[in-house]
Amino acid sequence: MTQAIKIGIVGYGNLGRGVEKAIKQNPDMELTAVFSRRDPNGVASEVKAVHISEVDQYKDEIDVLILCGGSATDLPEQGPELAGRFHTVDSFDTHAKIPEYFDSVDAAAREGGKVSVISTGWDPGLFSLSRLIAESILPEGNEYTFWGKGVSQGHSDAIRRVEGVKNGVQYTIPKEEALNRVRSGENPELSTREKHLRECYIVAQEGADQAAIEKEIKEMPNYFADYDTVVNFISEEELKANHSAMPHGGTVLRSGLTGENSKQIIEFGLTLDSNPEFTASVLVAYARAAYRLAQAGDQGAKTVFDIPYGLLSPKSAAQLRKELL
Repeated sequence: MTQAIKIGIVGYGNLGRGVEKAIKQNPDMELTAVFSRRDPNGVASEVKAVHISEVDQYKDEIDVLILCGGSATDLPEQGPELAGRFHTVDSFDTHAKIPEYFDSVDAAAREGGKVSVISTGWDPGLFSLSRLIAESILPEGNEYTFWGKGVSQGHSDAIRRVEGVKNGVQYTIPKEEALNRVRSGENPELSTREKHLRECYIVAQEGADQAAIEKEIKEMPNYFADYDTVVNFISEEELKANHSAMPHGGTVLRSGLTGENSKQIIEFGLTLDSNPEFTASVLVAYARAAYRLAQAGDQGAKTVFDIPYGLLSPKSAAQLRKELL
C-alpha cells in the first residue's frame, strides 16, 4: 500500500472532531496532529495536540491541513496565512465574500507553491456542484435551494441573545407546499416567507416575559421578520433530551424546459443526522484531491468547480470506470 496521506486539523470544535472521526474511515489517511489556540493539554484528541503558534514546525510532517475554524473571523485570517506554507482545505461559507476570499488565498498559495481548496462542504460545496450541473443542462429554467429541516447555528445564537432567554435552538424547515409546487414543474416565483418556516424552542429564564420574548424574536430583522416563525417554550430538560443533536440537510432543484415544451426536473437532496460530521467527511475527501493535485504539480486556490470528481475517491481511475461508471 502507498504511504498514507498525513493530515493536520486546525481547530477542534464540532467540525474538527468530525474530521478526526472521518479520517478513521479512510485507510489511505492518517491524522498527524491537531492544532488549537487553546491549551493543548485541554484538547481531548486521540493524537498529539499542538498550539497553533507551533504549526510551522510540522511543515515536513503534514501533507494537508484541514482548517476547521469559523467563516466569520477565523478563516479570513487563517486561510491566506496558512495557504502559503501548507496545502489546505476549508469550508468558508460566507457566500457573498467567497470571490475576495478566493483571491487572497490564491495569491498566498501561488506564492508558496501550494494547493488550497476553499469553500467545500455541502453548501457551498456539493450543493454548488448540483446547481452548476443543473444550470448547464437546463439553461431555460429556475433554480431553487431549500435548507433543512435542521438546526441553524446563526439563528440559534440570535435567539439566545434575546433578554429573558436562558437557552434555545432554532430549526429551519422547508415548506412542503413550496417544494411540491417546484417538483410539479410549476416554476413558481417564491418569496422568502413562502419557502421556509422557522421554529424556535426556548428555555426562558424564571419570571421572564414570554410574550415579550416571542414578539422580539418574531420581529428580529435579518433573522425572523421575513419568515413565518413559531416560538415554543420548553423546559431545560426537554431541550437537552430532544434538541441537542445537530441535524440538517436540504434540497437543490432546477425546473426547466427542453425541446418544444418538455418539463424536466433535477433534484439533489441531503438528510443529515450530524451536520458537522457530514461536512467533515466532505472536507476529508477534498483533502485527498488537494494532495493529488499537489503531487501533479498544481498550485493555487481551487473550488469544487475546479476539481475532477475522480480525485475525491481513493480508487484508481481504472477501478472507477469498472465499478461506478
